[in-house]
This record gives sequence, C-alpha cells and structure tokens, in this order.
Amino acid sequence: MTVPPVEYETVEELRGPLLVVRGVQGVGWDEYARIRTGTGTRHGLVLEVDRDLAVVQLLEGSESLDLESTRIGFDGEPLHIPVGPGWLGRICNGRGEPLDGGPPILAAERAAVAGNPLNPTWRDPPEQAVLTGVSVIDGLTTLVRGQKLPVFSVAGMPHLELATQIAAQANVQDEPFSVVFAAMGLTAADADAARDALERRSAAGELTLLLNLADDPVVERLLTPRLALTIAEHLAHDLGRHLLVVMADMTSYCEALREVSAARGEIPARRAYPGYLYSDLASLYERCGRIRGRPGSVTLLPILTMPAGDITHPVPDLTGYITEGQVLLSPDVAAREVYPPVDPLASLSRLMRRGAGPGHTRADHLDLAAQVLAALDRARQARELAELVGADALSDTDRSYLRFEHTFTDVFLNQRRDETRSMDDTLDRAWRSLAELPRRELTMLPAAQVAAHLGDRDG
Repeated sequence: MTVPPVEYETVEELRGPLLVVRGVQGVGWDEYARIRTGTGTRHGLVLEVDRDLAVVQLLEGSESLDLESTRIGFDGEPLHIPVGPGWLGRICNGRGEPLDGGPPILAAERAAVAGNPLNPTWRDPPEQAVLTGVSVIDGLTTLVRGQKLPVFSVAGMPHLELATQIAAQANVQDEPFSVVFAAMGLTAADADAARDALERRSAAGELTLLLNLADDPVVERLLTPRLALTIAEHLAHDLGRHLLVVMADMTSYCEALREVSAARGEIPARRAYPGYLYSDLASLYERCGRIRGRPGSVTLLPILTMPAGDITHPVPDLTGYITEGQVLLSPDVAAREVYPPVDPLASLSRLMRRGAGPGHTRADHLDLAAQVLAALDRARQARELAELVGADALSDTDRSYLRFEHTFTDVFLNQRRDETRSMDDTLDRAWRSLAELPRRELTMLPAAQVAAHLGDRDG
C-alpha cells in the first residue's frame, strides 16, 4: 500500500515563480513537489532548503494562486519522466505534456530529468559524422557523433530556419537515427513554422518536438532542455540509437535562469547572470557523448543568439569554453542574400578530423576543406586590396581568387532552405569552386587528387 505524501499548508510567501514553505521535514534539494490549489494541481521543484524552510519553483507559474488554499506535497525524489520510444513522433510542451492531441507518454521505465553523473573514463571519443545536408557544415565544420557544436547568431538572422532544416534532414549512414528538438522562448509564429518544417520527420516517428513558448512560465524554460536530454540519453545509451539534440535558443534559457536567480535574491555576477551560469550550462552540454561498449550516441547542437552581436557576452563566451567549436552566422553574409549566412573563416569544428576523411566521409575531404579555407582567406585579402587600389590593379592571381570567392558563394555556400545535399555533392561543389584558381595555387592538395578532379591543365 502506497502512503500518500504529507501535505503542508504553511505557505509563507509568494515571490514571482517561487513559493516559500515553512515547517517542512525530510525535504531535499531538487525534490519534485505537487501544489494543490482550489483550481487544480500545479508542479514544482525544490530550489533551496534551510532547516524547516523550503523554496519551491513553480513550473506552471504563480498566476491567480491563493496562498490560503494552497497545499504542497513532496514526492521524496527528483522529477522523473517515463522514457522510451513512445516519445518519437510526439509534439509536447516544455514540460512534456502532449500538444498533438495524443495520449500522455507512458513507459515502463523512468529516468531523472536532472540526469546522472557519467564517469569520464566511460566515455568514448566522438567519432563518425552526423551529416546535416548543409554543405558549409558538412564540408568545412563537420559535425561528429557525440560532439557539442553550437551555432552563434544575432537577432534577425535565420538561425531557427537553419536549426529546423538540420533537424529535418540530418542523418547517419545505415544506423538508427532520431532527433529531439527543444525549442525555448519561441513566438507563436516561430513555433508554427518549426512544427511545419519538422512535420514530415515527426510523422515518420523519427523526431520529438518540445515547444516552450515565450508566454509560457519562465521556469518551464529551465526544464525543457533537461527533458530533451533525458529522452535522448535513454534512446541512445539504452536502445542503441544515434540522437541529435537541437536546443534553440539557449540565450532564452539563460535569461530565464537569470530571472529565477533574481527572484531568489542571489548576488548577480557578470551582466546580472548568476555566478553559476558556467556550471549550469556545463550540466547540460556535458550530457552528450558516447559510452564505451554501447552503440548509441548523443550529439548536441545548441543555437544561441548573441545580444548586440557581442561574442564576449557571457552566454556565447561560456558556451565556447565548454563546447568543441562553433558555426558563426554573419550579418555581412546575410546582407548578400546568401543562405545559410555562415562565415566559414570564423567557424570551426575541433573534432572534425575524428569524423571526416579516409574511412569516414571521403579520402579527399580534409585536404579539400583545408585548401578551401586557405583560398577563402587569400580571397578576403584580395578583396580588401581591391577596395584600396581597384580591381584593375590586381594581379591575375588575385583576380582568380575573387572569381573563386564568387563561385564558392554561388555554388557551395548558397543553398535552398529545403535542399539536402549529399557529402559527395558537397565535396564536388568545393572542387568546382577551386577550379577557378591556377593549379599552382592548390598547394594543400596532393597532385594526384588535383589531376583526378581538375585535370592536369593549369587554370
């Protein structure tokens, strides 16, 4: 016989999304709470315990809450959710409640939303590629299974479109693959656009979509990415699937964390964010990876906007310390009506060599990517020189680099929002761009590869 939890009526204070309860016994940090009111049941998590005092954050907000009629019961354990393949093909809110008209997700197994610490010695290094179908990412900043690779953007850029495109068309070769998309702080219009873009993959039972809207309770935003990672971890490490977790927008998550921190009266740190912002982000980002002896993997693609385009802002700055590279969206590239507006020279994947090249993608991949980036750097120098002395004063070689940059933008970088490119197509487009250069300039490529793809003639 299950003993019902003790309920407390000693709610002392309501402070934003926080409830202060006095007279509690045996209550622990991060414990799940059920708040019964005259209008129904709400849910919360214990943020702080001091002697007989507990601070509970409400997941559904505190609007119209009557303290006199409020009763709180504690479950004696952190928040758990059912886990399993039942999440695939479902659309839910940021707390995991269905939005698609289907039944609640039920499963025989449950897992803690906060996750469990993973012994670092159990980890296998990231390996093999996750192909996104986007040339500039697959070709120049390859995403590797088990990697965390953020996308840095600014307000007004198509970062959500890029995130949904990657979630809709990403794949791995000949192995089970699924996507969990955690959307945080979206407007209703953006949420509808994300649902439409991901409809086909969701209908195929390959995707879980968690939608937290801008007008949803701010505390729910703190739960959404943890819910997504808990779902992904079970599918990967227990069921052997490869998971891509897309989290957009992590800046909205951090602003929610700052708001809750202010409500708790904590001493602010840089830009009024809490001093534990780094460890909080790390508790999310470090949940991706591969476990030795298990076939699945969790790969993480956080999307974040940089306020005022400031890459030294705490959110992108701390994210950069934890993750393994970045994909940077550039307003200058977007001004040329190029999609995706990625700046290749400001983007990198530090683990690219573990998932690209011989035995992974194609034998010429790494050399080709290095040559393209070197040529882009030289083309930028030639463009700056042309602005000073005029294009007519440039050497033939410098003009060939300008032609290369133009071809690269049109053939390789620019891509339709619904276009999926194979790795072979991507690399062949890179060769077509390099064909604008004299063969003597292709010093980073073996002569045999140049002859095989471009012929022996010097351009």
